[in-house]
Amino acid sequence: MESKGESKTVAVIFGGYSPEYTVSLKSAHSIINAIDRNKYEVVMIGITNSGRWHRYYGPADDIPSDGWHTDKTRLRQAFISPQRGGGLMEFVDEIAITVPVDVVFPVLHGRYGEDGTIQGLCELSGIPVVGAGSAASALCMDKERANKLVALAGVSVPKSVCFGFAPAEEELLSGVSGLKFPVFVKPVRGGSSIGVTKVENVADIPEAVRLARRYDDAVMVEEGIDGIEIGCAVVGNRDLTTGRVDEIEVASGFFDYEEKYSLKTSKIHVPARIDGETESRVQEAAKTIFRALGCRGYARIDMYLSKEGQIFFLEANTIPGFTPFSQFPRMMGAIGVGYPELVDTLIGLALSVEKGEWYG
Repeated sequence: MESKGESKTVAVIFGGYSPEYTVSLKSAHSIINAIDRNKYEVVMIGITNSGRWHRYYGPADDIPSDGWHTDKTRLRQAFISPQRGGGLMEFVDEIAITVPVDVVFPVLHGRYGEDGTIQGLCELSGIPVVGAGSAASALCMDKERANKLVALAGVSVPKSVCFGFAPAEEELLSGVSGLKFPVFVKPVRGGSSIGVTKVENVADIPEAVRLARRYDDAVMVEEGIDGIEIGCAVVGNRDLTTGRVDEIEVASGFFDYEEKYSLKTSKIHVPARIDGETESRVQEAAKTIFRALGCRGYARIDMYLSKEGQIFFLEANTIPGFTPFSQFPRMMGAIGVGYPELVDTLIGLALSVEKGEWYG
């Protein structure tokens, strides 16, 4: 499906019915401003935190403050059509018009965006998507199943138990009896550490599980690793490039939602304070994980590095935070890939998938 004129149309979708709504607004604002207008026309599609879709005609600078949907004259009801070749359906005076879209750049962190839902809708419509497809997105969001595949690929994972239901307290305590404390109790499908609790003793497990189940029916209880948390940016389809490895330094507790987006007591070191040989091992492990989970385009692979030097998989983020100051762009910036170049590369990778080039 081709847009009118020489340039292609990029639809940036932001917001979403997710606890990570505000994070999405900041990432989308940066991406929209970085897209090369000499190559692409930009269509902004906002989803309110109540789940209403609109095409947004106002300034991008009103997106981070959540002011984008306050002036109704700047909005039109619109949504991606599931009909093959349907593109964007936009309503003008209650009349539906079709707006051709060449590629969708979803900037929807967490549930109902990073979990394969938007990706599946675009696949039905036949529109290329920046980043992972529906299957890989859903798999990466599911920590239990992702762990199993990563372990089969030869990368270590922390010991854990999962409960896909609301267990009785006796059953819960019996299930975690074989784990070493501290442990992390987390929703199986979630992001940005929302609903995650670090638990030091077994008595606090039931309350932590109740918190996690606010965000997902399934809950994982995972052993903590004595070491440091590290991350690696991976870019590519067939041929993969990694950024410099970063390191999370946490003063106390763990890298929870507040710390991720405020860094009040935490620091992110780019590059990580590890030797070159260890960094190379981490980068290779990140590539292995990326491929094992069927990712494409880009992903931030989070891991632990134990005090003994063993690498453990933590999670794969298929739509990581994406302001110029976020972890992913900083890791790529450390190898000389600037923010506008990175955004341009990701769009190009999505368009190459349309041609089948990533299967090579």
